[in-house]
Amino acid sequence: MINIRIIFFTYADKCIILCRLAKVNTTNTEGFNMLIRDPSQDIARVLFSEDAITDRVRELADELTERFRGERPVLVCVLKGAAFFFVDLCRRMDCPLDMDFISVSSYGKAAASSGVVRLLRDLDHDIAGRHVVIVEDIVDSGLTMAYLKQLFGARKPASVSSVSFLQKEGAQQPVDYCGFSVQDEFLVGYGLDYAEHYRNLPYIGVLKTECYC
Repeated sequence: MINIRIIFFTYADKCIILCRLAKVNTTNTEGFNMLIRDPSQDIARVLFSEDAITDRVRELADELTERFRGERPVLVCVLKGAAFFFVDLCRRMDCPLDMDFISVSSYGKAAASSGVVRLLRDLDHDIAGRHVVIVEDIVDSGLTMAYLKQLFGARKPASVSSVSFLQKEGAQQPVDYCGFSVQDEFLVGYGLDYAEHYRNLPYIGVLKTECYC
């Protein structure tokens, strides 16, 4: 028994070393293959640079400031993806506001939406009579946005608006304020992730199809 355990762990250690040397992490999770190396190998191209992101966030903040001048809106961050955009947006808005957070899931670690939205974390604020702004990183099918608008609408707010930094062309639930319209590509960076990888990239890039196909 002792010899078998030693052989097993020695073999596992060799596998780990080989994977690290190849800088490849291949995992089969929820029915698809993952190939994760580093940005220089996995990012096909940069779609929006850090400067382009900063400029567009400032423009959106100005629009929302003007829209809610004289009010105190509640900005709701849809975790985790919208966190970077949410913080930048709130910092640049020149009006009183409250910050809140909600967490839902329709993807898990899969590359495509499951089609079912699950509420993981609810709001701390009572939004009755308040102007609510849902802040998303990207609107794809619009399933999550539709769910949140219905959820918040039942709580009798003064209004429910939506802003998303990115919106895919043909989204069924278009947002009120959009940073950029994008094609149907797998994007990472500035909050967007691939199974929790590449979320903290300062730019938004297109992931190579070989990483998830």
